[in-house]
Amino acid sequence: MPLKHFRALGQVFAAERQGRILSQCGSMTLKTVKPYSASAGGEDAGAGQTVVSERRGSVIMVAINRPEVRNAVDQETAGRLLEELQAFDSDPDLNVAVLHGKGGNFCAGYDLKMLANQKAPLKLEQDVTKGPGPMGPSRLQLSKPLIAAVSGFAVAGGLELALLADLRVVEESAIMGVFCRRFGVPLIDGGTVRLPRLIGLSRALDLIVTGRPIGAQEALSYGLANRVVPDGQALQTAVQLAEQISSFPQQCLRTDRSSAVYSCYDAPSFTQAMQYEFDHGVQVIQSEAIPGAIQFSSGVGRGGKFP
Repeated sequence: MPLKHFRALGQVFAAERQGRILSQCGSMTLKTVKPYSASAGGEDAGAGQTVVSERRGSVIMVAINRPEVRNAVDQETAGRLLEELQAFDSDPDLNVAVLHGKGGNFCAGYDLKMLANQKAPLKLEQDVTKGPGPMGPSRLQLSKPLIAAVSGFAVAGGLELALLADLRVVEESAIMGVFCRRFGVPLIDGGTVRLPRLIGLSRALDLIVTGRPIGAQEALSYGLANRVVPDGQALQTAVQLAEQISSFPQQCLRTDRSSAVYSCYDAPSFTQAMQYEFDHGVQVIQSEAIPGAIQFSSGVGRGGKFP
């Protein structure tokens, strides 16, 4: 790992031990769009909010906005993240969401300074079918694709938020890992569930047990990262990918996505997974497959070209 990453890691560890995290600024190039906030009923989201959202057509960008603490999540932020992603999932005009962090980092996990200074016992919803997880939306099973644009640190609970996404676009200098291993903070936002399914038990245990950092290229080789891009380009690339995904026939896309998730997490047998795939897929033939076949017959998409 480059020396600059070890220096950066040292800063993070020191900050967590002292109950503070240094701010880090980053740059990104993306066309300016109108801010949107579910909590404000679709009105402009003002400065000072811990989570801000921006719509671009059928794509919404949801950003953690606490750069002064590397986008560590407190209880307010957790609730806002849950609210925004639930609003996305129920909005018929939105097809894909992009989750990212402001100021050069994705998310440094749960806000340990807040946890250390908490006077009353931390109240968490124990029933995972109800309420927010400690990091907010981690218990959701979204019906539409979510893409994580990962820059800087995506560690501890921040890694768990990245695991919630269907795809992760990761910048070259990004660092991921179970850094909470060092401080006795457990993974209770799906990290021990999603990570082994994504990259296999052996590799997942390597990260979970050691708490070691993992860079973008190793994450790509594991399948944890789906795309690696130059620094400063994760959000732009993720939005472009989201727009491409949003251009496809959505009922078919969501049906196939749902079947893949079911077969991975919920299907009790191969036969039942196959039955689920057929029962749900056959419903799309009349509504989207036949119109698509007509388009193909007329020359659209020949030779693997997309419109």
